[in-house]
Amino acid sequence: MLEILYQDEHLVAVNKPAGMLVHRSWLDQHETVFVMQTLRDQIGQHVFTVHRLDKPTSGVLLMALSSDVARLLSQQLENHQMNKVYHAVVRGYVSEDGTVDYALTEELDKIADKFANPDKAPQSAVSHYRVVAQVEMPVAIGRYDTARYSLVELKPETGRKHQLRRHMSHLRHPIIGDSAHGDLKQNRGMTEHFGCSGLMLHASHMQLPHPVTGELLSLQARWDNRWQSVVEQFGWQGKIPELERVDVAPACGQDSEQI
Repeated sequence: MLEILYQDEHLVAVNKPAGMLVHRSWLDQHETVFVMQTLRDQIGQHVFTVHRLDKPTSGVLLMALSSDVARLLSQQLENHQMNKVYHAVVRGYVSEDGTVDYALTEELDKIADKFANPDKAPQSAVSHYRVVAQVEMPVAIGRYDTARYSLVELKPETGRKHQLRRHMSHLRHPIIGDSAHGDLKQNRGMTEHFGCSGLMLHASHMQLPHPVTGELLSLQARWDNRWQSVVEQFGWQGKIPELERVDVAPACGQDSEQI
């Protein structure tokens, strides 16, 4: 059962679990569980997607309960009226807060995008980041005797595919668990030494005007058990108390990144 963060007659928002696809995709034909179908069965009505989260990313996922509201939300998304905040665990010490203004070439899938133009010009992409916490752990990963990690807050100004993952990799601070743009030694080290696998990227907050009433909505998704375990092992309790879970025993899952 999905954790519902907000619901009224027009909208529903859930805390998407890591490792769960938003909707059925032939790219993952073996998958049988999807957010859309699960939520539809849970609330007893059809839902319409407005934005998406990658399969390995957890956190706030907003959906409409009618095609008209879905259209209004899509317009808000296009007009940058949705403010999104993510949190990530990255490799190394991020020295200071900053902004990445680095255009990205569109990532094309070999099959799904086989007719797309491979020579399309890079698209502008802007992400803001803020350092929340840092830690140095006494474990040897790669050529160093210790491993350093940073907990960062990320705010994308644009919405390119894998933007946050690619921007943090561009800064040489890849997100832990990112198999496409990250540090594979660090990914394996997180599993081996801290018992956690999967992408450490979480959609924490979303703020937007309600598309029907105009009321300001502020949606927030707490961390899952896997995140909570990392936070406790790294001594980051209390850094972002509103995202911590106190109702479950922390334990790391074995979600692996598939896309």
